[in-house]
Amino acid sequence: MKRAISIAALIVGLLPMLAHAQGANAKADPKSPTADRLPIYEIDPTWPPTLPNDWILGDIRGLFVDDKDHLWVIHMPSSLTDQEIGAASKPPIADCCLPAPPVLELDAEGKVLRSWGGPSPDYTWYNQEHGIYIDHKGFVWTGTSNGMHVMKFTQDGKHVLTIGEPGINKGSNDPDHLGGPANFYVEPKTNELFIADGYINKRVVVYDADTGKYKRHWGAYGKRPDDTQKYAYPVKLDSPPQQYSTLHGLVGSKDGLIYVSDRRGNRIQVFRQNGEYLTERFVRPETGGSGSGFSLQFSRDAEQSLLYLIDGTNQRVWILRRKDLAILDRFGKPGRQAGEFIRAHMVAIDSKSRLYTGEAGNGRRMQRWILKGTRPASSVKPPVAATPPK
Repeated sequence: MKRAISIAALIVGLLPMLAHAQGANAKADPKSPTADRLPIYEIDPTWPPTLPNDWILGDIRGLFVDDKDHLWVIHMPSSLTDQEIGAASKPPIADCCLPAPPVLELDAEGKVLRSWGGPSPDYTWYNQEHGIYIDHKGFVWTGTSNGMHVMKFTQDGKHVLTIGEPGINKGSNDPDHLGGPANFYVEPKTNELFIADGYINKRVVVYDADTGKYKRHWGAYGKRPDDTQKYAYPVKLDSPPQQYSTLHGLVGSKDGLIYVSDRRGNRIQVFRQNGEYLTERFVRPETGGSGSGFSLQFSRDAEQSLLYLIDGTNQRVWILRRKDLAILDRFGKPGRQAGEFIRAHMVAIDSKSRLYTGEAGNGRRMQRWILKGTRPASSVKPPVAATPPK
């Protein structure tokens, strides 16, 4: 495993620990929806504003809201076509546009505050960026859906650490190499980095967030992953798959649990941080193609009583009760207009319970949803979309 620790890491490591904006130390919103009061969201058609410098975004591959309610975005410039970025050709073939840098920090109004990323002599950048996370010390974690490494940066884009080895995959049970790391969570109490290592591998893997030292890993149901087993469709609920198909989403809760979404497996699974399996829920288990289990995020009430799941095939945001994964509601629909989705992919929530979504594929856009109020859960007929946990 390749590791590189810079002077920037030592400097930033001396700073006070920052508020952890999504996950264990997330600032609670007193007006947040809860499992008893479900959200009423309306799309904000004025957001985001046009990017500067004739920039445009490719596939939205990661969203994260920090402790200042700034939205961090990682996108995939390589997904843009020559026609879309005609101004980048040499010579230019059109007046517009240029690919935005892969990583951007936006304030709540959508103004670009920082941007960085891309090829460098100091590290191997990705050609399919995926996942972004700001940990409790303020470091930025990024990954790749088709690559084999994760990188840690300062918020100004200075490289701190690489976990894994670019271009090298040795399977789901190798401690030092990765395979398609998609999303991240860092536990503040232990400084452990949890990775959804799931586009190529089939596991959750845990490292020390300072040193990159391997700690442990597990597959579906907390068992040892088996790369020889092939995933079969349709999902048989009476005999569910014992391996992950595409382990995509991962979030950690205040009460020490890890929630993961198996995208093409159409399910959510819950674990203790030691890998002990607790329960699962299938969401639209008949969904084919890319599946229903894309990315996860918690509501901002103190108990984090709601779990939001982005479904990029049915083009929904599913709302689940976190304590038992019961599906309570949903919103969104397929389409290209404001409030509709093409390839819904990522979700983030700020301290005012504003919900941000990111689309990949032909969507390639971000949208913001404003909380307009709540309604009693008892007044909402839950959609039929899932089976009881086993």
